[in-house]
Amino acid sequence: MASGIFNSTYYNRDSNPGAALLRARRPYLFKNAATGVALVAFTIGVYAYTISAVGQDEFSDVKVPETPAKKQ
Repeated sequence: MASGIFNSTYYNRDSNPGAALLRARRPYLFKNAATGVALVAFTIGVYAYTISAVGQDEFSDVKVPETPAKKQ
């Protein structure tokens, strides 16, 4: 008796999803797609906010010396 993926009723011998797997996934397709879009939008929003916040920093409170420090 063979074991592994070929005993599965969800995949055929060519490793393509079968009708049973497609039927099992169908109720979750929209929810998973919506969750994926929400996660990508959140990630892009955090990235954009971070770049915007860092870009506004003027570093006016940082004291820059006139000449570089000499080695001793």
